Amino acid sequence: MRRVAPAPGYSLTGVSWREWVALAAGTVAVGALFLPWTNLSATRQDVEDALNSLPSDEIARDAFTTGFLAWSGPVLLALAGLAVVLFGQRPAMRRNGLPHLWLITAAVSLVLMLLAWLGIGWQFSADVRDFLSQEGGVSFYGGLGRYLAMACGLVSFATATLDVRATRRR
Repeated sequence: MRRVAPAPGYSLTGVSWREWVALAAGTVAVGALFLPWTNLSATRQDVEDALNSLPSDEIARDAFTTGFLAWSGPVLLALAGLAVVLFGQRPAMRRNGLPHLWLITAAVSLVLMLLAWLGIGWQFSADVRDFLSQEGGVSFYGGLGRYLAMACGLVSFATATLDVRATRRR
């Protein structure tokens, strides 16, 4: 009996569920870039009223105004998801480390987003930070975009881990 080789080319039906998760996580993470990443709040009522009178883009900043560390992680996740979907059907690419590259990329993007979260106040100059925190009682906290992008990074990392394990079993 003669074995028939798979037809060359690309097929959407040949993309595995793990590869679709990679693309979806990257796409949602890029969409989260446009949501608030940094929010300001005050403990004193007069300062809170002053914050409320400011334009909304000064109080709730998106990832692009937050800095490189904020937007680089989700963009990296999206690029990894795109690469996995486009090249995941090629056995040579999978054997040569595409799942491992995806795992490393997801880990790096998580680290970038975590560093951005730890340095949330560093998007303001030292004088502004001191004034806001000491004089005004203003605190910085992560917005919905940070949480959503971090969740996408964790989902992508977990799925990449499953993909690496599935590759090892073959």
